[in-house]
Amino acid sequence: MKKKFKNAFKHIRNLIVNPKRYFTKIVADGNMEEAMLKAFLYGLLGGCLVLLIRLLGGATITIGAIFTAIIIVPVLAVALLFVMGGLMMLVSEITGGERDWEIAIKGLASVFFIYPVILVLNAMAFNCTSIWVISMLVDIYVLFLFYNISLYCMRGKRGNVLLVIGVLALFMLTVYVTDYRIGWFMLKNTSATLACLL
Repeated sequence: MKKKFKNAFKHIRNLIVNPKRYFTKIVADGNMEEAMLKAFLYGLLGGCLVLLIRLLGGATITIGAIFTAIIIVPVLAVALLFVMGGLMMLVSEITGGERDWEIAIKGLASVFFIYPVILVLNAMAFNCTSIWVISMLVDIYVLFLFYNISLYCMRGKRGNVLLVIGVLALFMLTVYVTDYRIGWFMLKNTSATLACLL
């Protein structure tokens, strides 16, 4: 168990410190089950952590909340993996990169350690300012990871990748400067978003 935690920490450290070296090593070998399991387990971890934060915050824990944490959130994580995989394939087509679904899924699954972190950060937002700051920082980092996967894992052309990331960043900026941000924030933390409407 200790070795597994050590390997997981090393994986995250290598991915953050040297994403190019990490992503260029991802290849298709016919083993997608590991990627799906990774997404499910990180989703389970995130759901349980959010439940713990709410418990420590004095919230009443219901059967529905427990079911959401251990079933709904992990299943959504796997679903998100495949939705993002489809988006990654589209980006790869535009940028002249790999057309391999397995590589896209594995590349995305390798960064799913960020999923429980995002869930916890969103759950920790307590007012309008905090949900703004957390949401923006998380979205910028997700774009950074998306850039690295598109460039190094899917091997897209750098200029095309930068163009696509620029368009996504512009779209994100548009959401933040319009009322659509309320809907985006609601998906992350309802109570903190309601403070923005007061």
